[in-house]
Amino acid sequence: MPGNAAALLADAIREVKQPSRRTFLQRTLTLGGLSLLTGCSISDDSSVEQALTKVSEFNDRVQALIFDPNRLAPTYPDSMITRPFPFNAYYGVDEVRQVDGDAWRLELSGLIANRAPWSLAQLRHLPQSDQVTRHICVEGWSAIGKWGGVPFSYFLRRIGADLSAKYVGFKCADDYYTSIDMPTALHPQTLMALTYDGQTLPPEYGYPMKLRMPTKLGYKNPKHIQAIYVTNKYPGGYWEDQGYNWFGGS
Repeated sequence: MPGNAAALLADAIREVKQPSRRTFLQRTLTLGGLSLLTGCSISDDSSVEQALTKVSEFNDRVQALIFDPNRLAPTYPDSMITRPFPFNAYYGVDEVRQVDGDAWRLELSGLIANRAPWSLAQLRHLPQSDQVTRHICVEGWSAIGKWGGVPFSYFLRRIGADLSAKYVGFKCADDYYTSIDMPTALHPQTLMALTYDGQTLPPEYGYPMKLRMPTKLGYKNPKHIQAIYVTNKYPGGYWEDQGYNWFGGS
């Protein structure tokens, strides 16, 4: 590695103090980001952030190109479920949002033909499936859980979503927000989770509904979802707007 690039990388690692973002940096560099670091100035912090942004954008493009919408993530027997399943959010477990499931309505907008809101009871009457898959966190840990609910691809077709659109975005009751690519939205294992381990989805795991995607890192799996929209305009996300990789594939 040229000396200038090595110095820039050292500065970047010093800038990235959070363990989760350090892991993010390491992941992006494995996809060829080092080549983007050469020739950059290391005279100020902004150049480091610009380099990290370029690496992230490069990583997004590579992950999108190699993503196979028909390839399934591994599944596991119930005996391998992690109990208790870890709680994870940008806040503590004592701050988990308490949502009134009876009053809750899922709002729809954007490139969707039928934008009528959905109640929890209506979602429960749709075809259901379950999966035992591994949740992988950007911070380096993983856990196996059992999720049940509505296949997201079925729901998107049911509401007349434009399946040629680029993005599906989510807004949540805990003020979290994120977005995913349409191929991932249509992946057969992407699930509108309503249950966990055979029981109603607990508040700490995202009641009344979360999106479960074993093909994405944990921060791409939003909880307490209140609104879904389909768009061709880049929507960003809570962590993504702070520098995390947008595609977030696991």
